[in-house]
Amino acid sequence: MKVTLRQKNISKGMISLYLDFYPPLVDPISKKSTRREFLKLYMYQKPKGAIERNHNKQTQIQADSIRSSRQLDIQANRFDFIFKEIKQVDFLAFFKKLTGQKWQSDGNHGNWLSAYNYLDKFTDGLCVTGDIDIEFCEDFKEYLKTTDSIKSKAKKLSQNSQASYFSKFSVAVEEAFKKGYLKENYMLKVDVIKQKETEREFLTLEELKALYSTECEFPVLKVAALFSALTGLRWSDLINLTWGEIQYSEINGHFIRFIHEKTDRPQTLNIAQQAVDILGYPRNKTDKIFQGLKYSAWTNLKLSEWVMRAGIVKKITFHCFRHTYATLQLSLGTDIYTVSKLLNHKNVKTTQIYAKVIDQRKKEAAERIPDLGSGDKGMRIA
Repeated sequence: MKVTLRQKNISKGMISLYLDFYPPLVDPISKKSTRREFLKLYMYQKPKGAIERNHNKQTQIQADSIRSSRQLDIQANRFDFIFKEIKQVDFLAFFKKLTGQKWQSDGNHGNWLSAYNYLDKFTDGLCVTGDIDIEFCEDFKEYLKTTDSIKSKAKKLSQNSQASYFSKFSVAVEEAFKKGYLKENYMLKVDVIKQKETEREFLTLEELKALYSTECEFPVLKVAALFSALTGLRWSDLINLTWGEIQYSEINGHFIRFIHEKTDRPQTLNIAQQAVDILGYPRNKTDKIFQGLKYSAWTNLKLSEWVMRAGIVKKITFHCFRHTYATLQLSLGTDIYTVSKLLNHKNVKTTQIYAKVIDQRKKEAAERIPDLGSGDKGMRIA
């Protein structure tokens, strides 16, 4: 028996997708035969814009997946699938399983776990895929905007927390759609929660020099932080970096070839000689460079103590060293497009945030010149 995916033009410029079985399938109860299974999946005949094109692409992927599944069922002599609705799946369990897979970093996993906790609270612990539709997605978005924080009932969720948790929910809905648990990807019709632009703390060149000259109780942390400030690498990329990934050529000098943990994209990153020098003597190529470096409350405490010991009063997290790299590059004249490539940003708009910080600092610096006095305000240079 052969299963073929076919299309049928319907009203309002849409296409209905269905499966064609040959020879026909026979209903074991009614004994009636059928050659078609309408998938209740629809595409645009002439898609307009990126959203409709993406809808067609995702729908085609789901339909192809269902066709392959039906062919396997037939080969295994399972014929009852055509007389059943889409399988109902425990969406909370599905979400929790996804959460368990998101271990690119402790922070990323923590965000997924928080998103799950708010979804669990919103649904009172009961949610199947049949409950998910556009209205459900909109209601959950509104819930995140108005609910109290789980950590402190005296506070509401910050806008960036709302955006982060709703983004995780969006990914889960899309994954459920790809697996055939949902009839469509409802998130294509729901607006996201936008991230609020936040102040990005960074170190000046003088402060970075002060840290370099200050002893840290956790030496590998100091080396990793300075290396981040000199290369722009994230924590998640640093802790996985091996000696074999630092390479050298007479033409390009020192460079790193690695896969970004966050974007899963390969990058070749040129690095300065001083960044290599602070690492010390190389070891085996497969050894991690920053052995023993782990994310923990104790690590954060040692970072804070080191910063204070250097006489710096700013609230510095490890990610601030990446901000420092970006702002120093822009301050020293590197063009924004080059900095964007060095940071592996998908869009230069992300890098422009650092440029705004630099412009603000320039404005503040200009205002620091003291008042010259209350002399003749009409004085002019001859």
